[in-house]
Amino acid sequence: MSRDAGGGGGATPLLRLWRRSQRWPLGGWLFSRAVCWKAPYFGSIGPRITRLEPGRCEARIRDRRAVHNHIGTVHAIALCNLAELCAGLMTDASLPRGMRWIPKGMTVRYLQKASGTLSGAARPEIPIVVADAGYDLPVLVEVGDAGGDIVFDARIAMWLSPSPSGGRTRSA
Repeated sequence: MSRDAGGGGGATPLLRLWRRSQRWPLGGWLFSRAVCWKAPYFGSIGPRITRLEPGRCEARIRDRRAVHNHIGTVHAIALCNLAELCAGLMTDASLPRGMRWIPKGMTVRYLQKASGTLSGAARPEIPIVVADAGYDLPVLVEVGDAGGDIVFDARIAMWLSPSPSGGRTRSA
């Protein structure tokens, strides 16, 4: 059985919350804070989610001392955190009813020193579908600087599998 994400199932709870939050002047900030409250470790990079829709998530982090390494650039693990945040939110916002997800692995490339405000964007490399058995979903995340140069990229393997309850669930 295979059905494209979003087909007939409507928006995920996360996507509905994002859309509701966008009606308020500080809704994007509040949504970003709520994500960090739910998954506190992401708060260490102070992310701001700027776009969320099925098949796409974008977020940015400011260049500040808390995310620096010993040479004054944005730390590699801060970039990994941004990548995992974008990939996870994109996957959750795109998840078909009856499926669940969990990150399974990450391969990263540091392409150049990262500094300034950085923006990450995640997208799936294959369609997200309902399936009777679990499958790997490769997610590409690119992080760029203010000049538009890609400074880092990651391929994150998400494991999607049928939910035991058959309904939409949180991550597995």
